[in-house]
Amino acid sequence: MKRTCLYQAHIALQAKMVEFAGFEMPLYYKSIAAEHDLIRENVGMFDVSHMGEFIIEGKDATPFVEALFTNRVEALNPGQIAYGFLCQEDGGVVDDLLVYKHHQNRYLLVVNAANIEQDFAWIKAHLKGEVTLTNVSDDFGEIALQGPQAATILKRAFAYDPQALAYFSFEETTLLDQPVLLSRTGYTGEDGFELYASIETTKMLWQILLDSGVQPVGLGARDTLRFEAALPLYGHEISRTITPLEAGLSFAVDLTKPFIGQEALLAQKEGSLKRRIVGLKLLGKGIMREGYPIYAGQTCVGVVTTGYKLPTQDDALAFALIDAPHHKLGTQLEVEIRQKRFPVEVRNKKFRAKKTKEKTEEKYENT
Repeated sequence: MKRTCLYQAHIALQAKMVEFAGFEMPLYYKSIAAEHDLIRENVGMFDVSHMGEFIIEGKDATPFVEALFTNRVEALNPGQIAYGFLCQEDGGVVDDLLVYKHHQNRYLLVVNAANIEQDFAWIKAHLKGEVTLTNVSDDFGEIALQGPQAATILKRAFAYDPQALAYFSFEETTLLDQPVLLSRTGYTGEDGFELYASIETTKMLWQILLDSGVQPVGLGARDTLRFEAALPLYGHEISRTITPLEAGLSFAVDLTKPFIGQEALLAQKEGSLKRRIVGLKLLGKGIMREGYPIYAGQTCVGVVTTGYKLPTQDDALAFALIDAPHHKLGTQLEVEIRQKRFPVEVRNKKFRAKKTKEKTEEKYENT
């Protein structure tokens, strides 16, 4: 397995290590529940150095990214970030990613760790015009600082005031006399920042944050937090067989511009979606897990894509891909758990309101 530049720090902190996307990563340090609460109530940091980073630059960088990416980047100002997808011709998702616009001729693409090699090969296969594509994933470390106290910690630890940094924007700055790309996005539903830096600088940033009292958080809570905030995970709520429209993520798809998969998604939008990712509430005790089938009577009408009993929620909740018309809010269905059926109800995916710097809940609403 691969290891991030912070691997030794995780071992020193006695983290529970597991395999994730080919990397040996911390699942938790104390417990998933405690770390989930920590992000909701205070602040914590994640090692996300396993994520992939590509640079696309050249005279034709903007039209090239526009042709690949479902969201519009041409209208972005330098320093802004867009969330969206790389899609197949049939509308299935190759990956979801963030596009950072440095300027018209240079973009940073941040992709999922499990998809680094396939994404790079896919983009390279579609290269067109005067552009260059560079995989710089091994050159960067990345720390995600998340929680309502994240801005306060940045100011205290580095004398950096991030209040002028808008949500979904970034700037290239200096921390510890070293260059750092600092962005404000997040994957927890809380306010948060990402610090991209060289390998050695990332190690220093991590230690300074530890010395400032910031506790590390593992991938277990990262998943429960994104789930509670109704954020998708590739391979679960979106995949090569689940389109962004089926996942309710149309806000990140601009169908007025051409891109790979546009025609298929237009046809899907103009027709009636045959299935949707929805929220489910278990009406009783138990936990719904990925892969559990959903029934309407004796007919299987869907499958759970993510399920948890969250430490901050009373009900056992899940995301599920459900066939129409059973996806409508309030529909009563059944989930099969260990060969027994239990009643569930279709509900909104907003298990919890987000608390990012700006009100962005509409971006992730269960449309």
